Amino acid sequence: MKSLQLLSHTIEQTLELGSRLGQNLSQNHCICISGELGAGKTTFVRGVGQGWQSIDRITSPTYTIINVYRRQPDTQTLYHLDAYRLESPHDFETIGYEDLTNGPIIIEWPERIEEFLPTERLLITIDYLDETQRLLTVTAYGSHHEALLDTFNPKGI
Repeated sequence: MKSLQLLSHTIEQTLELGSRLGQNLSQNHCICISGELGAGKTTFVRGVGQGWQSIDRITSPTYTIINVYRRQPDTQTLYHLDAYRLESPHDFETIGYEDLTNGPIIIEWPERIEEFLPTERLLITIDYLDETQRLLTVTAYGSHHEALLDTFNPKGI
């Protein structure tokens, strides 16, 4: 297990941190993002989508549960799941999660479905410090995600 902490002073820095991560995502990555309401989870995911080169607008899947984003020219998809509205962890089984295999997956509120999370994942906890500052704690579980953490170079942020 490897981890690092990053301090974001602005929304733009949070987007940039997400973008740097998105540039390195591959099909088997699972990114879990935890934090209180308003902490900046979806802002970070918008940055990931930019770095991943999504051709679709990144929005919160709070009401739809899952959003699917595409990029060109490949056929890979990026899955964005919000577990906040799931009544129980077993509701996760009913949404067809086993079909989400053609790309990386980002899960907001992963603690609500913890028993279904893969053992290998990147956990990002976003703590609200004040109106603009956020503390991001990034922890990699498993060698595949430790390699992702190694490529996520936040110098200059």
